[in-house]
Amino acid sequence: MALENHEVRVRGTVQGVGFRPTVYRLAIECRLKGEVFNDTDGVFIRLSGVHTDIREFLQRLEHESPPLARIESIESNAITAQWCYHNFHISQSSASQGRTDISPDAATCKSCLEEIFNPAERRYLYPFTNCTHCGPRLSIIRGIPYDRGNTTMANFTLCAACEAEYNNPLDRRFHAQPVACHECGPGLFLHHFSGETPTLSGDRKQQTRHILQDVVDALQDGKIVALKGLGGFHLCCDATNHFAVSRLRERKQRYAKPFALMCNSIDKIRAYCQVSKQEQEALASSAAPIVLLQKHSEQQGLNTLSTAIAPGTHLLGFMLPYTPLHHLLCQDFGKPLVMTSGNVAGEPQIIDNDEALEKLGDIADLMVYHDRDIANRIDDSVVRCVGEKIRVIRRARGYAPRSISLPKGFEQADNIIAYGAELKSTFCLLKQGAAILSQHQGDLEDATTAADFEKNLQLYQQIFSCKPQYLIADKHPEYLSSKFARRDASAQQVDLMEVQHHHAHIASAMAENNLPVDHPPVLGIALDGLGLGDDNEFWGGEFLLSTYRDYRRLALLKPVAMPGAAQAIKQPWRNSYAQICNSMSWETFTALYGNTSLANLLTSKPLPTLHAMLSQGINCPLSSSMGRLFDAVAGALGLCAEQVQFEGQAAIELEMMTDTAAVLNNTIDRPYALRLEQITDTQGHRLLQLNPACIWPALLNDIQQQQPISVIATRFHRGLIDSIALLIKQLQKEFTFTDVVLSGGCFQNAILLQGLERALDQQQLRCITHADIPANDGGIALGQAVIAAARIS
Repeated sequence: MALENHEVRVRGTVQGVGFRPTVYRLAIECRLKGEVFNDTDGVFIRLSGVHTDIREFLQRLEHESPPLARIESIESNAITAQWCYHNFHISQSSASQGRTDISPDAATCKSCLEEIFNPAERRYLYPFTNCTHCGPRLSIIRGIPYDRGNTTMANFTLCAACEAEYNNPLDRRFHAQPVACHECGPGLFLHHFSGETPTLSGDRKQQTRHILQDVVDALQDGKIVALKGLGGFHLCCDATNHFAVSRLRERKQRYAKPFALMCNSIDKIRAYCQVSKQEQEALASSAAPIVLLQKHSEQQGLNTLSTAIAPGTHLLGFMLPYTPLHHLLCQDFGKPLVMTSGNVAGEPQIIDNDEALEKLGDIADLMVYHDRDIANRIDDSVVRCVGEKIRVIRRARGYAPRSISLPKGFEQADNIIAYGAELKSTFCLLKQGAAILSQHQGDLEDATTAADFEKNLQLYQQIFSCKPQYLIADKHPEYLSSKFARRDASAQQVDLMEVQHHHAHIASAMAENNLPVDHPPVLGIALDGLGLGDDNEFWGGEFLLSTYRDYRRLALLKPVAMPGAAQAIKQPWRNSYAQICNSMSWETFTALYGNTSLANLLTSKPLPTLHAMLSQGINCPLSSSMGRLFDAVAGALGLCAEQVQFEGQAAIELEMMTDTAAVLNNTIDRPYALRLEQITDTQGHRLLQLNPACIWPALLNDIQQQQPISVIATRFHRGLIDSIALLIKQLQKEFTFTDVVLSGGCFQNAILLQGLERALDQQQLRCITHADIPANDGGIALGQAVIAAARIS
């Protein structure tokens, strides 16, 4: 039979995941000759053989790819060139121009786990065991191509045994760049912050055993341990020791935000929380995120968790161990561990050993670290199952930098970089028709986070060969991300495009749900804390008739003052005060409700100053923010009314006090409905407006009658859902749309999200929501990027 020669291009996440060994094995089994190599466009294969064998190879390649691989496309072309291959082999990486997808960091695979717990294996107890199916990726990469010399493993020379595995195409460690063992790889070290650190004797294996025993003893004594992980340091303690957990809160000055937990089996987690099929799959996935789980009303485990772990919420954030070190520690300790970010208050997670020694000594009692440097900080990802669908809240370890396929019409989108928002910052590259959304960066107001943002932006441009022609910024001129974009556009002499915040929210959900570039207009509902609107006021309760290219504001939540501006974001009582003044005179409030705890709280504030600020518009910007309305209701109910300790705390506690079943089944009586009004904006356009003024007399009456907080919270949620549904029905009479897109941080509220999904289903409208991309500002950059691409095209 005649021989054919084919060139095959494979794009996607195909480097550092054992893809070339799979190609090698399949080529041998299919009786083919040729070669395979990595380049900056993915994987390139040259094949020589008979037609039927090449066809079998291509079919099997699509269905037998390794666990961490994700194939976007396979292109095969027969060519006339004559090759003279005597066998099939794996060649050196080639440098070409294109897009390479780097696999995210992956949780330890089953095969590696078996090795670290088997005394007969040479990697028994080795804390850095990995292979092409698991281990560090983005956290260690410094450049491309993804070879050992371009990672933080460059300084560790392979021993003979590891080198043999590394060079064996049939071994699962073939070209696994972080491959190592006790003999040649990174080592584990221990430091006691108080007292003398004991000298460790014996070989690496014995030293590891001693360190683990010291750590277990310390945890059992109620001590706090700083532990270097995959993308940064953790601070950990015994989750069942209330004294230890409380001490960690005090030392870290993290007084309210929930701590994450780590436990080494799903069965153990089930002793504390409900775990659905979807949640179990998320926990056990290669991403191994923190999964927010519903607590049992009564803990079923022998070891009761400290109540200081997650105050103000009925959710617990559990994750499974995702590195060999975590597995070894959890196995030896046996009980759940608090595993929270290793940082000092207000700063990002520490990744450097020297910085950890300098800064964590006031928090931790001892520190376990290693000498494999972390090149790129990566936080633990956070997800929550809502409506039987896993929703990403923080997209970081295990998810980034996996590329996102874009919908039809974006095939030519290329060399665009979007700089995202200020909080929950991410950036996004568009390259060859795909989006690459960065890991969660954090809040740019922190100097270290801002420096990280710029460093990672440069790294991503190098990894993905992105030479931007357009830079995209939020319209808010004071966002640091917008300032970076303006500076870089000027320095690089490329075009700058500004995108409105809430339009970007809607576009990110459209892109995630594969709506094509020319999709008819959708009704986009963007509910969040705030973003700058076209009228230079703060928006946050927006109903936009949207395409990718443009939008029209159809309706809004009535703008209400934010007394003290930024202070109102952190002090919910200020929003309660403003909403009451929007609803009634202060004299009416004090006359009717002066005997309530809310009145006592507000009258303790500097009322003459507040009244003057409100009446004269001094430092009281108007905002249509739904987030501030949630804060106002929470503050009125005494839920962290004085001061929130972290973003969204008041809204979260309000959600936790709500009877979910009563809202979703519509069994609560007298819900607080917002008033639907018609207004005219400054340009003379007619808009619909939801005015919350009318909910306050009913809500305050309930407070005065000492109705339970849960009843009031439930009536608020149900009334809000009903009011939005009525508004949508009214808009349907005037505008044509069949899809309703929900985005913005308020849709992390599971009750609001599910309630609107059900209401839209009853109205026979398709509801489009987020899952893989955060609904919060972590998804803004993707929306900015696709809006720009659509406008450019």
